[in-house]
Amino acid sequence: MSVQKEIKKITTHTLQKMKASGEKISMLTAYDYSFAGIFDAAGMDVILVGDSASNVMAGHETTLPITLDQMIYHAASVIRAVKRSLVVVDLPFGTYQSNSEIALASAIRIMKETGAHAIKLEGGEEVLESIERIVKAGIPVMGHLGLTPQSIYQFGTYAVRATQNEEAQKLQNDVQLLQKAGCFAVVLEKIPAQLAKKVTESVHIPTIGIGAGPHCDGQVLVMHDMLGINTEFKPRFLRQYLNLHEQITAAVKQYIADVKSNDFPNDNESY
Repeated sequence: MSVQKEIKKITTHTLQKMKASGEKISMLTAYDYSFAGIFDAAGMDVILVGDSASNVMAGHETTLPITLDQMIYHAASVIRAVKRSLVVVDLPFGTYQSNSEIALASAIRIMKETGAHAIKLEGGEEVLESIERIVKAGIPVMGHLGLTPQSIYQFGTYAVRATQNEEAQKLQNDVQLLQKAGCFAVVLEKIPAQLAKKVTESVHIPTIGIGAGPHCDGQVLVMHDMLGINTEFKPRFLRQYLNLHEQITAAVKQYIADVKSNDFPNDNESY
């Protein structure tokens, strides 16, 4: 029997056991009560309240504009629906980079005001002090290396990261530092599959890939991409499981037509 099926509530410890037994970890983003409830009931291991809400919920070009208050609103909405999944919340840009005291205060606000189970933040050695301080306060931290979208203006592109030896070496060093600092898992975004394999085998904490090949301990996608709500974003790593954009558009058009033709509501739909 799989570790995941035995467990009534997924915890950070569950993820460690899943890695140890070779069972892959499923992770998907959610930002509201309704979708979080569906994903949780379907058996999702981890729900990420991603700062990607800045893009898919608010329409910003990058993840940078979303605030801590907005992330708390989304996370609290998700938590109200979840009975079993582990819920991880992104610390948004500007809430942890400047100093570790602000980082801890931000993490505490998320935990207290949402009921979430863990936080996630981007970066390696540069944010180590913040990670250590948050972990010491008893808050589980998930790391994030490779393409870190909050640094997009520094990168200047969403291209694959760590293709050159120097950056690949830094990533390998960073993952060791994150593990030592007490991170319970790390997201690897848009890095070569063989590097992700090497990194995954070098640590005892689970790695969650997005555009990092099949060798990670788990995978994560943004729900709007995976369900085909978003149609503009089609990177190579994305598998689209539905085309909701098409189906919703057809349903809405049918509704409009039915209202215009006075077909809706009919006698059965009236009191």
